[in-house]
Amino acid sequence: MNQYSPINVAQKYALFAEQWAPKVIAEMNDYQFKIARLEGDFIWHTHADTDETFIVLDGVLRIDFRDGAVMIGPGEMYVVKKGVEHKPSAEREVKLLLIEPRGVINTGEETNERTAVNDVWI
Repeated sequence: MNQYSPINVAQKYALFAEQWAPKVIAEMNDYQFKIARLEGDFIWHTHADTDETFIVLDGVLRIDFRDGAVMIGPGEMYVVKKGVEHKPSAEREVKLLLIEPRGVINTGEETNERTAVNDVWI
């Protein structure tokens, strides 16, 4: 018999405290649903081959672009189109859900101290 149970996002957040290290909580086709805690500034980066969806669950996320910025609050989402350079940041900790294809590197073409290990399930 199959076990049918929902994924409790709050319980998943209780399992980790590190920031800028997305954790996979589900997959749909080739897309991963990742939760993350963010605070401070990220780096300027792009994803040449895919869009990236940010859904804010708690806090306020700012995404800077070279020609402007967007503020995303709880219950809001924003899709960064592929190839668009962007830099997320948060004055206080933000909890968010990211939706992107499996294997996407969080820092895009760059590799540095903010580059997270990929495919970490929680």
